[in-house]
Amino acid sequence: MGLRDFLGKQFIDVIQWTESEDGVLAYRYPMQDMEIQNGGKLTVRDSQMALFVNEGRIADAFGPGLYTLNTQNLPLLTDLMNWDKAFKSPFLSDVYFFSTRLQVNQRWGTATPITIRDKEFGAVRLRGYGIYSYRLADARMFYTKVSGTREVYGVADLEGQLRNTIIGLMADTFGESNVPFLDMAANQVDLAQRIAERVRPVFADLGLLLDSFVVESLSLPDELQKLLDQRIGMTMVGDMNRYTQFQVAQSMPIAAANEGGGAAGIGVGLGAGLTMAQQMMGAMNRPPAPAAPAAAAQPPASGAPAADAKFCMSCGKSIPRPAKFCPECGAGQ
Repeated sequence: MGLRDFLGKQFIDVIQWTESEDGVLAYRYPMQDMEIQNGGKLTVRDSQMALFVNEGRIADAFGPGLYTLNTQNLPLLTDLMNWDKAFKSPFLSDVYFFSTRLQVNQRWGTATPITIRDKEFGAVRLRGYGIYSYRLADARMFYTKVSGTREVYGVADLEGQLRNTIIGLMADTFGESNVPFLDMAANQVDLAQRIAERVRPVFADLGLLLDSFVVESLSLPDELQKLLDQRIGMTMVGDMNRYTQFQVAQSMPIAAANEGGGAAGIGVGLGAGLTMAQQMMGAMNRPPAPAAPAAAAQPPASGAPAADAKFCMSCGKSIPRPAKFCPECGAGQ
């Protein structure tokens, strides 16, 4: 190293990081043209972790506290660099800080309805929304699998991956729960716990710890919700006779509040409406009457005149009733 290069170097005595904004999970400490002074100080605040990486290999990790950087506190880095116990020179190393505080109010939701099998309605398309919170628990794993060498890695960079993972596992959980859709609202806490149990191992594989998971609402698409509302309405109506009587009873105070002929007209209308409704419901509920057998045609008894005939007073023959003379004997009638 030339004199100019040596003078251009800056030696770091204190390494620390203060979060300047929310939503940062990993931050690489700027080390351009800088070396760490042996015996320097490392400050790791509560809700933080620090990780030393030397030439791409993970070395020592530190939790909250104040540390003096020497061969005793950097055993892994000492082995990697083959330092002896009397090492005094400044050294190069990448230092990454990680935020371990809770990332709260993270929202999840179904961009499109998911189809599940419901034992009452058959196939149902379902939408779900909620929130969850998590924190970074394993800095080594998170660095290795997620953040890598990026200068800054934030919550927004990970949001899509976590949300899609939750939705995929949610569909499986609902399918295996055997809870009918109409009972899901009463079982949202239990469903949330089941989903969380499935999600936690996936988060842990990324170095994250799922802290809480909440199902806020479950609903159907608008067109299916309208059909469900109609079905619920028919079930609530139940006995049409009682429903009609209830409607009329609800209308009576309105009729009573009107004066003069208007009240009388409304009263007549209500009475007619109630009578008509009762007649209609009676006709709907009355079983159909059996068809009457056709009456057998009875021939007139022997010697009896037909309904439109009479007997002649002279010869006794049957003649039409309007006739004035008998067509047989000519006698007047």
